Amino acid sequence: MTQPQTAEPGTGQLELKPALEAVLMVVDEPVTEEHLAKVLGHPRRAVARALRELADEYTAQRRGFELRFVAGGWRYYTRPAYAAAVESFVLDGQQARLTQAALETLAVIAYRQPVSRSRVSAVRGVNCDGVIRTLLQRGLIEEAGTEPETGAILYGTTHYFLERMGLRGLDELPELAPFLPEADQVEGDSQEGVPSFDADTDEPHET
Repeated sequence: MTQPQTAEPGTGQLELKPALEAVLMVVDEPVTEEHLAKVLGHPRRAVARALRELADEYTAQRRGFELRFVAGGWRYYTRPAYAAAVESFVLDGQQARLTQAALETLAVIAYRQPVSRSRVSAVRGVNCDGVIRTLLQRGLIEEAGTEPETGAILYGTTHYFLERMGLRGLDELPELAPFLPEADQVEGDSQEGVPSFDADTDEPHET
């Protein structure tokens, strides 16, 4: 059988359901059936059927997660019945101090919001996906719409961020935006004076 030209090398022969699970495990936003079909080299109808079967299987097995069709695509979510366990885990991490990488990423988002994940990574010169997930879990940032040109998710700070920083509004942030590096500047430019704070304290301090 000839492998579809839309499939990446080697993916066309993979068993469909495990392949779908592997891909969906690493996505951070819903993925359409068309995209999954193209990537995995299977007909869209087969992909749609497999996704619905997986969703039913997880429900029948009473798994702690579920597969949902949301916003035109598919993504894994924790099952609502286990929300208390997830909340306990996430809140337990609130007492941990933010890493330097998290503080730098938070500063970029605070001054350039709304800003996309790729733009934040470009400014810092490193991939920020993991750090952004951490900031989302801490409630310090949130999704703030999408970029019209690319459809990329935009991020901004939350009211909780203002509370932790002791600010009444973003207009009280120090006037440091002009000194943040542009995407084409070398990482490591001076960020002296950028405010940071510890996750287990309420008072901001200067770095």
